[in-house]
Amino acid sequence: MPEGPEIQRACDKIARVLKQQRLVEVQIEWPPLAEFEQIWKGSTIVDLRARGKALLTFFDTGDILYTHNQLYGRWLTRKTHKIPSSNRSLRLAFYTEKGSAYLYSATDIEVLSQEELSQHKYLSSLGPDILDPDLQSAQIKNRLLEKRFRNRQLAGLFLDQSFLAGPGNYLRSEILFVAGVPPRLKPSQLGPQKLERLARTTLLISRRAYETGGITTEAQLEKRLKAEGERRRTRRHYVFGRAGKLCRLCGQEQVEKVTISSRSVFFCPACQVNSPRGE
Repeated sequence: MPEGPEIQRACDKIARVLKQQRLVEVQIEWPPLAEFEQIWKGSTIVDLRARGKALLTFFDTGDILYTHNQLYGRWLTRKTHKIPSSNRSLRLAFYTEKGSAYLYSATDIEVLSQEELSQHKYLSSLGPDILDPDLQSAQIKNRLLEKRFRNRQLAGLFLDQSFLAGPGNYLRSEILFVAGVPPRLKPSQLGPQKLERLARTTLLISRRAYETGGITTEAQLEKRLKAEGERRRTRRHYVFGRAGKLCRLCGQEQVEKVTISSRSVFFCPACQVNSPRGE
């Protein structure tokens, strides 16, 4: 499933075609939304926002389109009005003078009013968005110490969208690795320095992944690995997807994989150690 950085990048790409643009044509293949085909034709999309792993499209009609890609949904954009060749099921298509945008295979699609938006079950349950430019590490540190979060294993906590909106499987492994924190540890077991480092790393890795299109390794390391011939798919992460391979930092231990919260988490047993409580 796409994580926060991928959803935000998709939002940015769609916005370049749709934002502040009049819809010259609308095609809806999702029966529950059929009536909006004529309502939205000729309307203007005034804004698009990523929220956690969902995308919100705001129309000047007052309607708000909510879409969540889940596992199989995907947005595509084109500079022309030619429908892309795809085996996926088209749900809707928007056409403007700048190009077109297509949503495929998603099943979580709704049209909301402003009031319904504030009461939406998924959206109202989300914690702060990891890519919110106003989010500070101090806020993350405070959430880690909240009563409802402080005694939960970090590997599970970082998948809980009510804690922070946006992280998924690759981000949690990479964040915990760079912060030097074992995945089974709880926030209550971390000293002040580790808490601060984890909070800062959460922002650092999430924003890096957004800026680079999913690369979490530091720029110089990624550049060196590229020069050595390593493919993008294998050089983009420190530990995620690298079970059995030597750690990129210590070079001594192999990356391990364990299942926590029904998902695989990757870590280095040498770099991610349980430091004394005071650190």
